[in-house]
Amino acid sequence: MASTSSFSINQLRDYSSLFSRNQVKSWFKNDFTSIYHKIIRYDEDWLTMDNTTFVEYLRYVYKILEGHYQNEYIFKNSFLNECLIQEVNAGDSQVFSEFRVGNSVADLAMFNGTSKVFEIKTEMDSAKRLDFQLVNYQRAFNEIYLVLSESRLGQYEHFGKEIGIILYRPDSNEKFQVHRKAIPNSELDKNTIMKVLHTHEYKNLVKRHFGSLPKMTSFNQFERCRELILQIPNDELNSYFISVMKARQKPIALNKKHYKEFNQMSLALKLSTADRKALMDHLKSPIKPTHVLSTT
Repeated sequence: MASTSSFSINQLRDYSSLFSRNQVKSWFKNDFTSIYHKIIRYDEDWLTMDNTTFVEYLRYVYKILEGHYQNEYIFKNSFLNECLIQEVNAGDSQVFSEFRVGNSVADLAMFNGTSKVFEIKTEMDSAKRLDFQLVNYQRAFNEIYLVLSESRLGQYEHFGKEIGIILYRPDSNEKFQVHRKAIPNSELDKNTIMKVLHTHEYKNLVKRHFGSLPKMTSFNQFERCRELILQIPNDELNSYFISVMKARQKPIALNKKHYKEFNQMSLALKLSTADRKALMDHLKSPIKPTHVLSTT
């Protein structure tokens, strides 16, 4: 195998493409073409090893990326494993990947007794549009955190003092450390919350608070329910919102011990325990040199 000091930036970028939604979807169909392409291009010695599997190769690639190219997938997966998964597995929290708020999409959002949003900033990201994103997040979340490499602190520390900062220190025993705690925000924007909710969610919320739904049609139900939601006290609406978000998503298969390299993948694709097991079963298939011969 190649030494860990001999990877070009193009090779690392190519490796990172394996951890994408489209690639994972192809693996469910036993289509491992993308993996074979990487093996042929960079790691032909894997074709001569006995009883090697796709999951072993992907874990090998993940380890390389973790050490040399901490792109968004690696960063998010590390943060999920180190900071969020234990709380999620305890059963009273819900975490989302790519949570839409207005015209912004948050990297990670968590709902338990409060609502938190985590915006990931890797070494490859810029601060462009961050001001706009933070404004949107402040309208819907109690706490906002920027998660970034320690070397980028100076670039982001000037953002509002109410914004928390978590630093990534990959060589430390505790990889993620809170540099600045977020100042809780309880004044949510009710119109923003309304737009985050799905139709059945805002209707159930209105019924829960007021006891019944108003007279309405499919054409005016949004506006009629919005008028009522605007009347709900902020602290109560905040509690309702958290409760609704915790119920929105079925349990996602996340595992602290086994195949933790694939947790962000499971979260992004909302894989159930059965889905994740099926994916792992596919990836435990052996790498076959004969397949390479048939495709070249």
